[in-house]
Amino acid sequence: MFDCLKSNNILTSSSLSFTLIILVIILTDSIMSNVSLHSSVFQQHQTNKINHDQVYCSTRFHSQVEQFSRTNQCKVNFFMTWISPANSFGQREFFALESLFRTNPKSCLIILSTTMDSEEGFKILEPLISLGFRVESISPDFSDLLKHTPAETWLVEIKNGIKNPGEIPLAQNLSNLIRLAVLYKYGGVYLDMDFIVLKDFSGLRNSIGAQSIDANGKWSRLNNAVLVFDKKHPLIYKFMEEFALTFDGNIWGHNGPYLVSRVVDRVAKTKDFNFTVLPPMAFYPVDWTRISRFFARPNDPVTAKWVEAKIRHLNRSTYGVHLWNRESSKFKIEEGSIIWRLVYDHCLICHFNFSTS
Repeated sequence: MFDCLKSNNILTSSSLSFTLIILVIILTDSIMSNVSLHSSVFQQHQTNKINHDQVYCSTRFHSQVEQFSRTNQCKVNFFMTWISPANSFGQREFFALESLFRTNPKSCLIILSTTMDSEEGFKILEPLISLGFRVESISPDFSDLLKHTPAETWLVEIKNGIKNPGEIPLAQNLSNLIRLAVLYKYGGVYLDMDFIVLKDFSGLRNSIGAQSIDANGKWSRLNNAVLVFDKKHPLIYKFMEEFALTFDGNIWGHNGPYLVSRVVDRVAKTKDFNFTVLPPMAFYPVDWTRISRFFARPNDPVTAKWVEAKIRHLNRSTYGVHLWNRESSKFKIEEGSIIWRLVYDHCLICHFNFSTS
């Protein structure tokens, strides 16, 4: 559930239906657990932001983001989204945060999530917060985020049942849109949660990564799992415009990777946009069809040598590794594998149980 509901608003039947759709999407994986708070640290943390109940009911998303930015000297502003229950935020997701702060210790991270903006979510993040890292979960107000953007009307049509959300879970497409909106309004770096960060991002600006290239070295597919853009960048505006005009909730990727590929292909023919397409090695050094190799232990000298060479190449040329969680979640991280090595080389707390991952 993304929208922050206000208690002083009366829900119409259409907006109630929209809310129920989001609730169903979020609660299908598992039932959220009831976790009681027993630490005074959470209360102290809450006084440093804004009272949680007031935020949830009346304070707008913008105020929270502005306060977080004002109270922290952020070298880079990172954003992630989490649309599942907090109790499904596991070791792999937490390690993504560890690797981010290991390589970008002076940066800030906002996790856009209603479920993580909770006592249970705070408990998950507390080990990083207690070490002084600046990370916070904030429930996004979708109406506020999309106000004065090309997608504002799209949201109204979805809420009122005018626009068909399609068969693909609406939360997935909302995640595609929210990353665009937050970058357009605030600027910074958006990262998917299934990511191992290997380098400092502060040298990147207005960049998107190629997922694949053709025989001539020209990109053939872009991806939106990593986006680095300034506030109000015109390309992000074009992405949101395309989302609203061509939305199709029945085709996987149409409103995400395929969307950014379509738009960049068009605008690349003009000189009105200032951005860089980085090669696959920057963010997508392994294709989803071959990701299993990164999780497997080397069983012979030849494979072991390949792993060592690949690790050196990644550390030299890659900002981060996208893990393609949709495919890789079924693989265990085997000892000595590339992922195993990256985890131990880039963790902070390093409490990782590989037998369950």
